[in-house]
Amino acid sequence: MKNHTHAHSHDKAAAFEPAHPERFAAARKSTWVSIFTNLLLSIVQVLAGFFGKSQSLMADGLHSFADLVADVLVLFANRHGNKHADANHPYGHARIETAASLILGSSLTVLGIVLLVAAGSRLQHPEHVQTVHPITLWVAIFALAAKEGLFRYMLAVAKRVRSQMLVANAWHARSDAASSLVVIVGISGNLLGYTFLDLIAAAVVGVMIAYMGFQFARDAMLELVDTGLEAEEVRAIRNTLKSVPGVLGLHDLRTRRMADNALVDAHIMVDPYISVSEGHYIAEAARAAVLKSHHVMDVMVHIDPEDDVHSKPNAHTPQRHLLLVHLQKRLDQTLPPDSHILLHYLNGKIEAELLLPATDDVSELRAKCNAIVADDPYFKRINVFQGVAPK
Repeated sequence: MKNHTHAHSHDKAAAFEPAHPERFAAARKSTWVSIFTNLLLSIVQVLAGFFGKSQSLMADGLHSFADLVADVLVLFANRHGNKHADANHPYGHARIETAASLILGSSLTVLGIVLLVAAGSRLQHPEHVQTVHPITLWVAIFALAAKEGLFRYMLAVAKRVRSQMLVANAWHARSDAASSLVVIVGISGNLLGYTFLDLIAAAVVGVMIAYMGFQFARDAMLELVDTGLEAEEVRAIRNTLKSVPGVLGLHDLRTRRMADNALVDAHIMVDPYISVSEGHYIAEAARAAVLKSHHVMDVMVHIDPEDDVHSKPNAHTPQRHLLLVHLQKRLDQTLPPDSHILLHYLNGKIEAELLLPATDDVSELRAKCNAIVADDPYFKRINVFQGVAPK
C-alpha cells in the first residue's frame, strides 16, 4: 500500500506557475541584483586589468563573469525547477536546479584550471612581467566591497526562503570576495616591486575558482545518483515514523535528495488482523507526521503485516481464488455463497477466518477444518464463526 502526493496541472499557463511563489519571487529578485552587480564588476575589472596590465584583476573579472553566467542559470533553474509536477515529471522539476548546479560547477572548474595554467605559463618568463597601474588596486578594493555586500544580501535571502541553490550562489559571491582580497595583495606586492606577485595572485584565483566549482559539481552529482540524507536526519525520520500510533515496526527506510527537499520511502508494520482501511489510515498518519516535522517533499509508505525482511516469503502461496478451490476440495463441500472469508498471508502460511450465516450448523465444518490444518501445505489455521457476514 503506497501513499503519495499528486500535483498535476492541466492548464498550460498554470504549468509555469511556481510551486513556491514566495521563494520564486525572492530568488528572482536577488538573482537580478547579482546579475547587474556582476555585469558591472566583470566589465570594470577586465578593462582595468587589461589596460592596467594586471593579470590577477583580469582573472578576477572572469570570475565575476562566471558568476554572471551562474546567475543566468539560477534564473532559468528557478523558473523551470519550481513548476508543478506533470505527466512527464511526476516528481516535479526540482532537479533542474541540480542539473544547473552541475553545469555551473563543471564550468567553474574548467575556468579555474585555464586561469591557473595561463598564470603558470607567464611565470616561466618573469622578465616579461610588468608593473601594474595603481588604478587597478582601487578597482580591486571596490570589487571586494561590492562582492562582500552582495554575499551578505544573497545569503540572507537564501536563508529566509530556504533555498540550497541560492545559498550556493551566495557563496559564489563570497568566493569572489576572497579572490578579490588575493588580488589586492598581489597588486600591492607588484606595486612595491615584487612584480611576480600579480601572477601568483592570478594563479591563486584560478585555484579558488576550480576548487569551488569542483565542490558544486560534486554535490550535484551526489544528488543525481540518489545519495541519501545524512544519518542524523534519517534517524530523526525513523523516530517520527515509529512514534505514530499503530506503527509496530519499521524497515526499508530509504531517502534521496530532490534539490532543497527529500523523498522518503518506508515500510511500516501494522497489526496483521486490522482492516485494509485502518492500515491505510495509519499509513496516512505516518506520512503526514514526516511531512510536518521534516523538510521532505513526499513520503511513500508501504504497509506490511509482518517484518517481511525476516519472515518467510508469501510469494509461493496461491492467490485467493485458487486457495478457495483448494479449501473446498479438501472439505469436500461447497461453502455457502453468503459466507465471508478472510485470508491472512503470514510467515509463508495462510490463516483463514470463515464467517457463516447463523442458521448453518458449523460443528462438522469446524472438525473438518481442524483436520485439514494438521497436514495442509498452505493453511496454518482455519477458524469458523457464525454470524452475519459484513456487506
